[in-house]
Order: sequence, then structure tokens, then C-alpha cells
Amino acid sequence: MQWNLDPSHTTVAFAIKHMGIFTVRGQFKQVRGSVEADEQGRPSHIDAVIDASSIETGDPQRDGHLRAADFFNAEQYPEIRFTSTTIEALGSNRYRILGDLTIRDVTKPVTLEAEVTPVVKDPWGLTRVGASAEGKLNRKDWGLTWNQVLEMGHLLVGEEVKFNIEVEAVVPAAVQAS
Repeated sequence: MQWNLDPSHTTVAFAIKHMGIFTVRGQFKQVRGSVEADEQGRPSHIDAVIDASSIETGDPQRDGHLRAADFFNAEQYPEIRFTSTTIEALGSNRYRILGDLTIRDVTKPVTLEAEVTPVVKDPWGLTRVGASAEGKLNRKDWGLTWNQVLEMGHLLVGEEVKFNIEVEAVVPAAVQAS
């Protein structure tokens, strides 16, 4: 059964060190995708697309730099894509999700640890499920290498990016009606 990500209830957030002393947090505001899952909400395949230009960190100047060629180059590479390759059940509604992440036409494997909520019916009769996932990556693996070395040897922008994904997925009304 296909479940669609509910974009108004889906968040892709990240955290990265600034000068080795402060954690900058941000998120991508526009995400779409689908999850193949059984009726109990157990996932078997995931596809997600993030609008690279929807990045927000709370600082318009930094956001503009992140959208520019030094980082995501959102004009030339408008989408960040994730496609799962394997989903392993770990028990207690937890899963290890292995997949391919594509940023700036560079595709590399990533691993997510996820927990899925029980399936619920919303007040409008639609079937929904939620999930929380987290992982980390080295941004240099995707060619996001812009940086400056500071006087004390710290990097202006850290290389390790931690991310957290909160998802709500819904079975389309047309599918539920059939």
C-alpha cells in the first residue's frame, strides 16, 4: 500500500557545528514523497524529494550562501533525493533504513535509524502513520567542501551533519475509498 508524505507534517532538520563551538540548526521546509508499507504501517520502500532552495536556518544571509554554488547550488540542482534500498526491522517498531541520498548529482549511501508509530484514523477518516528517523553524514562525501580553517585550527563549518526527520504519512483518500 502506498502512503504519501504529508508535507505540512514532515520535517527534515539538521545540525552542524560552526567554528567548532556552536551548533547551527536548520531545516528544509519543502519535502514530498511516498512510502510503500503494509496495512500496519511497516515500511518496505521509501522515496523522498527535498526542495534544496527551501533550506532555512534563521539567518537569511547564511541561507542564501547555503543555496548558492558553494553548497547546494539549488539553482542548478534543485532537488535532494532519497531512495531506500533496504529496510530492516529491528523490533519494537524500530527500523534501520539504508538508502541512496543524491545531492548535486552525487549519490552515496546513508543509514537512518527510525521508529514508526502505530497507525491511526484522523478526524476526517484518513489512515495515518508517523515516523521519526535520524542519522549523520559527512557533507564532503557529496562534494559540499566549502570551508575556512580558523586561527586555532577549527573549521568554520563542520563536516559532520546530524539530521532528524519527522514524517507523517497518509493513505490517499482514493485508495481508502476503494
